[in-house]
Amino acid sequence: MYSKSSQYARSLIEASLDPFVTISAEGKITDVNEASVKVTGELREKLIGTDFSDYFTEPERAREGYKQVFEKGFVSDYPLTIHHKNGTLTDVLYNASVYKDDEGNVLGVFAAARDVTHQKAAEEKIRQSEEKFKSIFDRSLAAVLVADDKGNYLSANKAAGELLGYSVNELLQMNVGDLKTTEKPGAAKRFEAYMSSGEETGEFDFITKRGEHKFAQYQATRIKADFNLSILMDITVQKQSSQYARSLIEASLDPLVTISLEGKITDVNEASVKVTGETKEKLIGTDFSDYFTEPEKAREGYKQVFEKGFVSDYPLTIHHKNGTLTDVLYNASVYKDDNENVLGVFAAARDVTTNKRITEELKEARVVADLATTAAEDAKALAERALHSKQQFLSNMSHEIRTPMNAIIGFTKVLLKTVLASNQKEYLDAIKTSGDGLLVLINDILDLAKVDSGKMTFEQLPFKMNLSVSALIQVFDLKITEKNLQLITEYDNRIPAVLEGDAGRLNQILLNLLSNAIKFTEKGKITIAVRLLNENKDTATIEFAITDTGTGIPHDKLKSIFDNFNQATSSTARLFGGSGLGLAICKQLVEKQGGNIFVKSKIDEGSTFSFTLTFQKSKEENKHENEGVELDKENNVVKVLLVEDIALNQLLMKIILEDFKFKYDIADNGKIAIEKMQTETYDIVLMDLQMPVMNGFEATEYIRNTLKSQIPIIALTADVTTVDLEKCKAAGMNDYVSKPLDERILYTKMVELLKLEI
Repeated sequence: MYSKSSQYARSLIEASLDPFVTISAEGKITDVNEASVKVTGELREKLIGTDFSDYFTEPERAREGYKQVFEKGFVSDYPLTIHHKNGTLTDVLYNASVYKDDEGNVLGVFAAARDVTHQKAAEEKIRQSEEKFKSIFDRSLAAVLVADDKGNYLSANKAAGELLGYSVNELLQMNVGDLKTTEKPGAAKRFEAYMSSGEETGEFDFITKRGEHKFAQYQATRIKADFNLSILMDITVQKQSSQYARSLIEASLDPLVTISLEGKITDVNEASVKVTGETKEKLIGTDFSDYFTEPEKAREGYKQVFEKGFVSDYPLTIHHKNGTLTDVLYNASVYKDDNENVLGVFAAARDVTTNKRITEELKEARVVADLATTAAEDAKALAERALHSKQQFLSNMSHEIRTPMNAIIGFTKVLLKTVLASNQKEYLDAIKTSGDGLLVLINDILDLAKVDSGKMTFEQLPFKMNLSVSALIQVFDLKITEKNLQLITEYDNRIPAVLEGDAGRLNQILLNLLSNAIKFTEKGKITIAVRLLNENKDTATIEFAITDTGTGIPHDKLKSIFDNFNQATSSTARLFGGSGLGLAICKQLVEKQGGNIFVKSKIDEGSTFSFTLTFQKSKEENKHENEGVELDKENNVVKVLLVEDIALNQLLMKIILEDFKFKYDIADNGKIAIEKMQTETYDIVLMDLQMPVMNGFEATEYIRNTLKSQIPIIALTADVTTVDLEKCKAAGMNDYVSKPLDERILYTKMVELLKLEI
């Protein structure tokens, strides 16, 4: 009896087309089928024992539906969304019902899901190949009890104790009448009846010591008057399996039917009743093929089940007694006993009548989709052309503005190194400050363009955090002194000595924030705090905070303070200047590196701008520290080829190279540079990018590909957009320096490349 019921349940699951799941009263999954495995992407072993609500996008809503099952006994068409571990979402309608023991006690919930994801439902194959139903117990153990003629237990084995819930010693102190049962007249009366016959076989229900309600199949034999032997076999599983199978059938949204070896219907669910229009009583016992428009084809499919063990997606048409036709795809498989003897067939049908309508709608939808795709592609192409035009404009403007700025700032630096009258130095300092301010504005605009185009990149190089912060403070030392402000630095010494990241971008963020703090603070103090938030063996997360005692920001402006071109009030720009881009750039630079930026402020009390960034730890010493790289100028003769078309820039570079103690030749364009390289020997080339006749890219490609020279080439570019920097690398240039030139950076990069050659 047990094996047939268990096999029946396994075949029932095997033929199921929908995800099925059984859930304990505590909400834990106790069994699933293959369709459940597929829709979640989790192994069956992973699913069993976990909370059923974990696999929905709305767990709380799933639990609410589960609660309704216990309140009403069932739920129908309950909408939920299952999430697959790969991110795929499946919309489903759930039907669920409780299953109970013979006394009406709820044992758990059985639920079935129908995939209703619209177009996919029409095109996907019906899911099948269900997991074999796992037996609740691997085997049942026989319990042996011996009682005297008064029903007192004389002996019992361990299995008897496990079955009844008592220890063997406890059983030996008990009488048959002590066993609790729901039966009438009870165990004692049953024993008296047995004593009159001396032989009895049957079923017996009892309550264990732990309060569990169980069933046993027993055989009692009188060996002699005071020696009555009883053998009990636990059949609780079989009893509950019957209830389980019934709940499984009724919860299904598809017609389910079991068929005998002779082709007669042995069981059906409510869905079968609806699709045929016949009652269960009328259906059971009739030939299954009678309910199809092509009975012979149905019998042929049934024959194939026995030949192959199953059929998949077998097309048939069911006729309702009112004349309605339903197109279905049948899945069927045989179910067997423990000895592999076939007992019958379990079949499930999927209604595909609406597929034709959906297919036609899909065709129409595809036409609309194609038109929409074409329009979207046109819009995308237009947007890409606009972005390219924007990038080209910024590239041109960068070059046009930076070229004269290079001369202005460069010659200002040169003059500042000469002997000057006090008023002359004051005027030159003013020119340099104005030039530096204009350069910051240009950089902000270009950085914003890089972010918008998705071209912003970040280096991962070793650097020392304490040196970066110290160098930054030195930049503002004079300005802070002029405004008579107090500068407080709080540096956490737990921060690792060497980190990996983009030190330049970090300085840019801090430069903007510290510059703002000084600009908006007329009295009081500015505090720079650098703190270690958390650390593991690979990374360190650091918080940077700059606090001032300045004018503060109105509360209603805090949310928009990081927007492009935004300033606290219209009077801010008039009083303090600025483009309103600095904070927008800071936000982008922080968030693009995975960090967060915050602001707190009170009017007339000051503001605190803070941000967090995570850096990789590094044991490698950074190569670019503030002390720079030194070359022995006396013992090394370096000859430089300067390729530059603008006279002012040529003059500036002459002064810089002479200060480096380097020899040099000048070429007005790339063509002249190539001609010189064919007759002269040089150690390094400084190559401008935009020149007449032959530009820097063309000249570099010719040097690499035609002259086959590996001479170090540094690009001198007034255009620092990402596009041109990528082109520099692609053309074969070793490095680049942006205009206006910082001679320290130029010197360091030249020496590093020359060291490889000298």
